[in-house]
Amino acid sequence: MIPEVILTVRARLGERPCWDAQAQCLYWVDIYNHRVHQFDPKTEQDRFFDVGEVVTCFAPASNNRLIIALRQHLAFLDTQTGTVTRLVELDKPSDIRFNDGKCDRLGRFWVGTLCISGPNASLYRYDPDGTLNEMETGLNISNGLGWSLDQQTFYLTDSKPKIIYAYDFDLNRGNIENRRVFIDLSEESFGPDGLTVDSEGCIWSAMWDGWCIIRFDPNGKEMLRVSLPVPRPSSCTFGGPALTTLYITTASIGLSEKEIQDSIFSGDLFAVETPVKGTHTNYFGVGKG
Repeated sequence: MIPEVILTVRARLGERPCWDAQAQCLYWVDIYNHRVHQFDPKTEQDRFFDVGEVVTCFAPASNNRLIIALRQHLAFLDTQTGTVTRLVELDKPSDIRFNDGKCDRLGRFWVGTLCISGPNASLYRYDPDGTLNEMETGLNISNGLGWSLDQQTFYLTDSKPKIIYAYDFDLNRGNIENRRVFIDLSEESFGPDGLTVDSEGCIWSAMWDGWCIIRFDPNGKEMLRVSLPVPRPSSCTFGGPALTTLYITTASIGLSEKEIQDSIFSGDLFAVETPVKGTHTNYFGVGKG
């Protein structure tokens, strides 16, 4: 499997790709350029919405909307007009901001934070009724998350210690408990960022500074590596009509001029065809039961 550049965009920090099956398009963000992108693979056209501030992640919602995480707010973005409607504010110090997130099968938006000054980040669950619930504390960079196929395990990445945790997950109550180390990469020179789960229950994790995506089996054992010509893949998701295309966002932020010269596709959007399918995207406020 050889990833190919499908969009030359030179994002500073491309993140959180998400396939919208209803619109048959890929959404993704460029965090520090304040952009939510919409890419159409059929036409190869990309358009973006400038939301005016840091935008870190999102999930599709109903009525042509995305629920998005700004620096310290959750909001709706209208994908027809570009209007941003704020929902709730994070009451935390300025060195803490929202980071990665996605929806569970019952339409609740799980979103974490990162903290510059230490392990003071958290994980939240934002419910369709408008309540924001703190679900985990003591994190550094709450990052890639997902669920096992049987919905009994929740995965959460803390990028600074380079660990992917697993929790027991109660779908009906929306609770997590019994945190344990699922994948420990603390001895590596790279660390895990965004992730996705495929239809075989395997976890695909983007390795920041690792030049690759690693696929792990449901027990956390490495299965394969998909090499990239850039050092900082940031996240990945499956999409396309058959959900067999792995889309990969990357970053150029923090690279020296020489490093960028050595990896000129840094910040571009990649895709690779895989022999396995991904899982369907969950929409905010739309439960599948």
